[in-house]
Amino acid sequence: MTVNGSMFVKVPSRSQADVVVVGGGLSGSLAAVLLGRAGYRVAFVDRHAVCPAQFRVEKIAGVQVELLRRMGLLDCLAAAGAPFVKVVNARRGRVLDETFGQHYGILYDDMVRVVREQLPPAVRFLVDRVVQIETGPDHQQVTLAGGEVISARLVVLATGMGDLLRQDLGISRRVIFEKHSTTFGFSISPAPGQAFGFPSLTYYGEQQADAIDYLTLFPVGDVMRANLFTYRDYRDPWLQDMRRDPKSTLLATLPGLGRFLGDFQVVTPVQYWIMDLCVAGDYERDGVVLIGDVFQTSCPAAGTGVSRLLTDVERLCMVHLPRWLASPGMGREKVSEFYQDPAKQAADRSALRAAHYRRGVTVDPGMGWTLRRQHAFIRRRLLGRVKDLQRALPAPSAGQAEA
Repeated sequence: MTVNGSMFVKVPSRSQADVVVVGGGLSGSLAAVLLGRAGYRVAFVDRHAVCPAQFRVEKIAGVQVELLRRMGLLDCLAAAGAPFVKVVNARRGRVLDETFGQHYGILYDDMVRVVREQLPPAVRFLVDRVVQIETGPDHQQVTLAGGEVISARLVVLATGMGDLLRQDLGISRRVIFEKHSTTFGFSISPAPGQAFGFPSLTYYGEQQADAIDYLTLFPVGDVMRANLFTYRDYRDPWLQDMRRDPKSTLLATLPGLGRFLGDFQVVTPVQYWIMDLCVAGDYERDGVVLIGDVFQTSCPAAGTGVSRLLTDVERLCMVHLPRWLASPGMGREKVSEFYQDPAKQAADRSALRAAHYRRGVTVDPGMGWTLRRQHAFIRRRLLGRVKDLQRALPAPSAGQAEA
């Protein structure tokens, strides 16, 4: 630019960090918090100062609860979520069984907001966009759209399913199953003066031809959130019917569902999400590591995506990275240790197996899958009846217990 007839060149500002975390969704936010708490200098970069509302994970349950507890982040997320313990499982208008465990219903953007609120002072949160990453065996250079250049030991790429930076680094992506599943999300409320007769409900598809794995209903705030997992072809007109008139479409496809819901209304627009199953390739690079969906995507119906993500964050930030930063260099031989981590590999394999199983047991017409499907529901119904009988029996007296 020219000032008073003289030419000036804007010099980019430069800064130093131990780690640059690129991407401010759940995986990136978790990584930034854990690394900042450990005392590392972290530059945390995302385009959004506030995570925009988007349809992603909306529930914490199972192994995710323990993983978050080990990270020291369960309490803050639990306080912001809607807790529930009992889940009624049903199909074709009948209860299969009831399962129990600690669950928390919480929308994705609220989850990210709560995690970001835990960012310690050691983390610089930069609302900006990364335009270039230059990697090497010792130091990495990250250039932001705003002009700042950050030098760091390691770059953690947590950009979800975004492709541009991954492609610029020469990291490929292999599509295992294109348009593997379609997931719908919306909220419902009972008719005025009524209430749902369950704390949470999982209702399974009634016919193999419907290509519905299950509908899960759980509390979020003052409404009941609905997640519907399907394997319908993305060109099927049913998907448009589901978006346009979800109540009628659901009840027509799952006629036994009305017994559990009674009269209800859909109180939010229907969101949907078509998932490709993908895995990264050529990812062992100097100075950069991939976590979460940028490394591998998961089937939403299998419920393994968040477990994989949390495993990635825990193993990288609490096991590998402290050891890496304690010695010079950040070559691919170090970074490869994360990808070869047995816990990470087990979580990745389990997610892929679960994705193929959920689709197969839901839509595959072959005899083997048909038998698996029938056996699974019959077994659950029988075990559910046994548990009901056990709960109905009177507790033994003190004398009987001693005998």
